[in-house]
Amino acid sequence: MALMISQGASSSSFTHQYKNFDVFLSFRGEDTRHGFTGHLYNALSLQGIHTFIDDKIPRGEQISAELIKIIESSMISIIVFSENYASSTWCLDELVKIVECGKNDQLVRPIFYNVDPSEVRRQKGKYGKALAKHEEKFKDNGKVQSWRKALYEAANISGWHYKNNCKEFEFIQGIVKEISYSKLNHTPLFVARYPVGINYRVEAIKSLLDIGSNDVRMVGMYGPGGVGKTTIAKAVYNTIYELFEGSSFLENVRDRFGTFNGVIQLQEILLREILGDMNLKVGNVSRGINLIKERLCSKRILLILDDVDKSNQIERLIGKCDLLAPGSRIIITTRDKHLLATLGKGLSTYDVKELNDREALELFSLHAFQRNKPKEDYSELTDQVIHYAKGIPLALAIIGADLYERDQMEWKSTLDKYERIPNKEIQKILQISYEGLDETEQVIFLDIACFFKGVCKNYVVDILNSCNLYPVIGIRRLIEKCLITVDRYDKLWMHDLVQQMGREIVRQESPQILGMRSRLWCYEDVVEVLTENKGSEKVRGMMICSPERAKLQLEAKCFEKMKNLKFLIVGNVDICGSIEYLPNELRLLDWPEFPLSSLPSNFRPQNLIALSMPQSQVILDKFLEV
Repeated sequence: MALMISQGASSSSFTHQYKNFDVFLSFRGEDTRHGFTGHLYNALSLQGIHTFIDDKIPRGEQISAELIKIIESSMISIIVFSENYASSTWCLDELVKIVECGKNDQLVRPIFYNVDPSEVRRQKGKYGKALAKHEEKFKDNGKVQSWRKALYEAANISGWHYKNNCKEFEFIQGIVKEISYSKLNHTPLFVARYPVGINYRVEAIKSLLDIGSNDVRMVGMYGPGGVGKTTIAKAVYNTIYELFEGSSFLENVRDRFGTFNGVIQLQEILLREILGDMNLKVGNVSRGINLIKERLCSKRILLILDDVDKSNQIERLIGKCDLLAPGSRIIITTRDKHLLATLGKGLSTYDVKELNDREALELFSLHAFQRNKPKEDYSELTDQVIHYAKGIPLALAIIGADLYERDQMEWKSTLDKYERIPNKEIQKILQISYEGLDETEQVIFLDIACFFKGVCKNYVVDILNSCNLYPVIGIRRLIEKCLITVDRYDKLWMHDLVQQMGREIVRQESPQILGMRSRLWCYEDVVEVLTENKGSEKVRGMMICSPERAKLQLEAKCFEKMKNLKFLIVGNVDICGSIEYLPNELRLLDWPEFPLSSLPSNFRPQNLIALSMPQSQVILDKFLEV
């Protein structure tokens, strides 16, 4: 909040306690202290704008070193040019320092209060008379000349002119509104409650940006949802934004593009944040692109486009990036690695990885225990969380906050629940990547999440290709979307939380009626469907695998309703009973311990791509002979 210096407080004790101000007010006290400036100060204070007003500092011939430090550390200086402003040498010395700070990127705004700007600029009228008196008094004519120069330069800065032609209250509110917006654009962004593992990642991004070079540079940050791309980008922004003539952090680009007039709103935000013109309107997208090109082409800017999922979003916001002024920097965060590749060779990329175990433990502990390590009696439960979250900051923070101040029984119950049903907040963030896929890519993703994690890519490609899913390009898209990876042994993998997200999408297809889900992988669910013959045509794949050796009594026609079953995987289960039916749509039959010496007589294996059974070739050959 703003500060009025208490009676008897010294300027040195003041500056020791309060180092930085949002606004420094320079004014002639006898003219406006109890009127306009006092009202302006109160209005700024009510808006939470930390404002310095020097109405209690003892005046001398020269402004003090402490006051100079206050001017230098303020974000904005406002000069209230009133009738007798120039008669005060103290005010003029303040003005010289303010103009100097303005040349070092401090925001300076003049207010002409019942004074014509030309009178200040040309030093006519009372301003001219005041300066003439100063020239008579001071033998050092250079000092007066510095005042004249400062008056001229300040009067040429865009500001506000009050001429008694409107209500003073309304005039002040307009100023406060603009200052509030300027403060917002010069305030660091909130990064995270506990920014664990941020610093070295920030330094890596800064190295790619190479701020000292005079070209236009772009850095693309990619990674899965919840891994911390936006958090890191905010931290980078905070460390470098003051080095640019203007800066803008456009958050949630993907979401905003999906709203009515979202593109226009983003263009206006970009222009307002960099130019400081709150009244600027662009009208339509094409005009917005041209305005951005015309108004920003001469400014060295920092622009961060957060959560971009299509290259045309960048083009519709800023056109061609090479139209920006030399020295400008652009950071793009995305879940789509391929999108960055389409932006050209001049872009550097940074793969945002999960936290390591040490960082994950610290971040979780801070949220769950509000200390950087877990309580001793919670160490085993904490290890379960670390294993579950696999270094995803979003998951660690959400789960930690959820478990804070809960007892061990509540921890165990919560973690057991997470194993079956993921946290909704985590699910919502991770599912955004899935929703950005086309229909065939979504099917491929769910198949891998339910059945093919850890399986050789070429094997999966052959199976899914027979289902008309175009898996070569589809799997490539999943890799680019940071949903899956391929290891050096050519096996498909995905983060456990991403896999759980996919399986939860399938569970939500039919939360209560198991046989209406498209894929079944949980042993208990499969047992219920098979033993009670609850299957349906919706079932696409089924995995009958028990964590411990088990026996299962099947009804003879338990697969009969599942006419569209494509994948059947059986392991660690002894099947009892006869099997009279297998769907002819099967592409994969992986049943190493198949209990019979031959396949059902009504089964046609023409669609099979992969067969894994005891003496599978013999069984198949016998069947084909019949």
